[in-house]
Amino acid sequence: MKKIILSAGTLCLITLSTIAQVKPSENSGGFMVKAGVNFANISVTDNGRVDDANMLTSFHAGLGANLPLSERLSLQPALLLTGKGSKTQNGQSTGTTPTYWKATSNPLYVELPVNLVAKIPLDEYIRIYVGAGPYVAAGVGGKNKVEGKTLGIAISSERDIVYSDDNPFTHVEENSGYGKLKRFDYGLNALAGLDFNKFAIGANYGYGLAKINSNTANNASDKGKHRVFSLSLAIKM
Repeated sequence: MKKIILSAGTLCLITLSTIAQVKPSENSGGFMVKAGVNFANISVTDNGRVDDANMLTSFHAGLGANLPLSERLSLQPALLLTGKGSKTQNGQSTGTTPTYWKATSNPLYVELPVNLVAKIPLDEYIRIYVGAGPYVAAGVGGKNKVEGKTLGIAISSERDIVYSDDNPFTHVEENSGYGKLKRFDYGLNALAGLDFNKFAIGANYGYGLAKINSNTANNASDKGKHRVFSLSLAIKM
C-alpha cells in the first residue's frame, strides 16, 4: 500500500511539474470551470470584524471567463453557486448534565463577481495575478440547523432558509419578516493567485456591504454582513 501511495504521489508531482513547465500563452480570452472551498462568517461588530471561531466551511462552483483588455489586464466575470453563513455555539458540552446549543446558517447564493485582473510574469512559465471588483448575489436556498442539549436532553432541528422577496430597486423591503434573510447581497472582492497555461489557483476575499437580516437598514454599522475567504482551482477550457 505504501508503494502504491508513493507511486501515485510521484505521478501527481510529475504531472503538475509538466503542466507548470508549459509556457503560458498570451493573455487570450476563454472560459474556465471554477470550484473550491469557502471559509464563511458574518460580521458581529459595528466595525465589521468577525469571530474566527464561528467560521463555517462551505463551497463554490461555477463558470468564469477571461476577457482581455490588454496584454496584462483582463476582465473576469463569473457565475457561481456559493455558500456563505456562519456557525455559533453557546453553553457547556461536557459534564454530567451538559447544556449547550450549536446553530449553523448556510445560505446558498447565485453570485456574479466581475473582477479586473492584472497578470504579472514571474518567469516564462508562471504568472502571478491580482485583482479586485464588485459582486452581486441572490439567495436561492440553504439550511438553518440547530442541535444541542438542555439538561442532558438532546434537541435538534433543521429548516430551509426563507428569503424576503424584496424588489432591490425600491426603498421598501417587501415580504420582510422575523427569521428571514434579505434575498439580495452585494459587496467587493480582492483576489490573488498563480496562473499557468491550463489552470490557475488562487485566493479570494469577499467583503459584503449589505446587511443580510430581513428588514434591517444599511446604516453606518458594519454588523451583520457576509465575510467569505475562498480558495479556488480554475481549469481553463
